[in-house]
Amino acid sequence: MKSAVTISLVAEARGGPFVFWDGLEAGCAHAAALGFDAVEIFPPGPEALDPVAIRALLDRHGLGLAAVGTGAGWVKHKLRLTDPDPAVRQRAREFAGGVVAVAGALGAPAIIGSMQGRCDPGTSRGQVLGWLGEALQELAARAAVHGQALLFEPLNRYESDVFCRQLEAAQFLRDLAAPNLRVLCDLFHMNIEEKSLADTLRAVGDRVGHVHWADTNRHAVGFGHLEPAPVIAALREIGYTGYLSAEVLPLPDSVAAARQSLESFRQWTGRP
Repeated sequence: MKSAVTISLVAEARGGPFVFWDGLEAGCAHAAALGFDAVEIFPPGPEALDPVAIRALLDRHGLGLAAVGTGAGWVKHKLRLTDPDPAVRQRAREFAGGVVAVAGALGAPAIIGSMQGRCDPGTSRGQVLGWLGEALQELAARAAVHGQALLFEPLNRYESDVFCRQLEAAQFLRDLAAPNLRVLCDLFHMNIEEKSLADTLRAVGDRVGHVHWADTNRHAVGFGHLEPAPVIAALREIGYTGYLSAEVLPLPDSVAAARQSLESFRQWTGRP
């Protein structure tokens, strides 16, 4: 397994659960100095990412790119893939598709999280899942052009009511004609919704495509009461070799949160 840390470039989300906030150059410099394998980037939009410049920056710091988030589609632009308005759904697909394309050009998957939206009053769950399925299939096809997965992140009940449980999301993804769809398992969300994190990871199995390494209080692992040993054991049992990415609150400050995230990663994975 490999370590990663989050960098947000979305001003409207400042103060949220991302470790570094003060630009890509500074975030990459901190990540490299601490010893992370990669970074996970949350841009305000696809136009904010220059693949050539980002590749040069990552290479200069010896970093990989773990994933690219689409969350600004909702946070900044109020776009949802399941909005009742077809024009909004189309704009949402275009926004997410742009991020998928840039991420793919950089050899990384994109994440669909908050853009999944909610089940609005007056709209049936079946209709919402129909819209979501169509969007995910289209976006997964765009990711497949680059040989990349598309990551779908179930959120806790306070953020979405579309998919809150990992296995339900995995079963939904399996039914779609897109074999590169994978589940992003965020340990913070899972702590709220799942009876057993380890058993859930085993049940999702080879559909686990990415893990957000976060404690129960959304702080760095070790700053809450998560029991990491069963989680790591389950990930090893299913053969997971991807990233454990610190998507956590920057508390007590960004560098301290990053350092604790990496120390806990090394402690529990045995990686140097």
